[in-house]
Amino acid sequence: MQQIDGQSLISEITLDDLTKAVGKEITFCACVHKLRRMSAFAFVIVRTGRYIFQSVYEPELCQAELKELCEGAYIELTGTVKEEARAVYGYEITLKNFKVLSKPTAEYPLHVSDRVLGCTLDTNLSHRSVALRHPIERAVFKIAEGVVSGFRSFMLSQNFTEIHSPKICGASAEGGANIFKLKYFGQDAVLAQSPQFYKQTCVAFFDRVFEIAPVYRAEKHNSARHLNEYIGLDFEMGFIRDMTDVMQMETAMLKAVVKELEENYQPELQLLGAKLPVINNIPAVTFFEALDILGKSRNQFDLDPTDEVKLCEYAKEHYGSEFIFVTKFPGLKRPFYAMDSKDDPKLAESFDLLFRGLEITTGGQRIHDYDEQVAKLARYNIEPEELASYLSIHKYGMPPHGGLGIGLERLVMKLLGLDNIRQASLFPRDMHHLDP
Repeated sequence: MQQIDGQSLISEITLDDLTKAVGKEITFCACVHKLRRMSAFAFVIVRTGRYIFQSVYEPELCQAELKELCEGAYIELTGTVKEEARAVYGYEITLKNFKVLSKPTAEYPLHVSDRVLGCTLDTNLSHRSVALRHPIERAVFKIAEGVVSGFRSFMLSQNFTEIHSPKICGASAEGGANIFKLKYFGQDAVLAQSPQFYKQTCVAFFDRVFEIAPVYRAEKHNSARHLNEYIGLDFEMGFIRDMTDVMQMETAMLKAVVKELEENYQPELQLLGAKLPVINNIPAVTFFEALDILGKSRNQFDLDPTDEVKLCEYAKEHYGSEFIFVTKFPGLKRPFYAMDSKDDPKLAESFDLLFRGLEITTGGQRIHDYDEQVAKLARYNIEPEELASYLSIHKYGMPPHGGLGIGLERLVMKLLGLDNIRQASLFPRDMHHLDP
């Protein structure tokens, strides 16, 4: 219990609370997840913000009447905790009393209390506020929480500063046609495709920065791997020797994320049947080495989805790794801020990280020299005046630096073996979903 101005607050119940309360009385709030009426008693399965607990209603022991309850009702309940091996988590609560706080006015359109939701993805998204009440659906986003928590904790442990950059911008970080344009008090503006410009700027005075924030891409894809709004996990670090420093930092970060999930999210991992990857050293191949592995012509300049699947299969077979870095992509397919390779200026000091058949990261070393950046803008037919604000960071001095961006939903999708990225987004935004 917490005390504020002399009044107690009922805290969110945890497994640890039940363990400590065995043989004692406990009071907490929950939602009635399922009612199973038997001849002389009833099981009242209740749902909290994280758990599903089993309680038992016996008329002679409970002050309130069972007829007051229905699935979806929110209640405050009091009962005695006992160990029960057949119950979820091994505990059962014998109800002594309950108070109904609110009741639904309509039945759920989905079978929330069934073991699996059992509906199509379209139906799920059409009734998202109900679908997310299902324990399996909800558990996905506890895992996403764990990924973010592990990412943030690791970044802070490595002396990165968390930043929050604007999402309404005057210029696009990536260029191209995949930009959401809008009017901003009469001026042309865009939604941020990336925090790239801002995180590079912040390296000049923080040395190391990271951000967890939405990213917007106006791509007209309707695939299982694309969203038009997603959560980006970005970091940028100064004083690097080359892009391998960034790759090593990402490897260490992913190890920390897996450890966070293993230590603090076992209920969700077990519910979802998820198998976390074992991360040791992540193998790396150059882009052209990757094409040789695939048996493909060196005339192409990027990897397609089938290539990513095959390269991950290769990494699993030859290195025992579910991850593989692909480095030194052709510069034509990389942004104007990517540093050219000194060994071959046609290549960029840029990499992708593939995981279980999908690209989850793009990163690399950035250009820090002013003249070098202006020269590369000219090669991309971009006038320096268009990016004057961005170029000011180079003009006034930058350390050698690099960084990366990770799509949270893609990472969660692959960690959990989901079929569609929309399953890893609370309220997905794509070409066909603007509501809810």
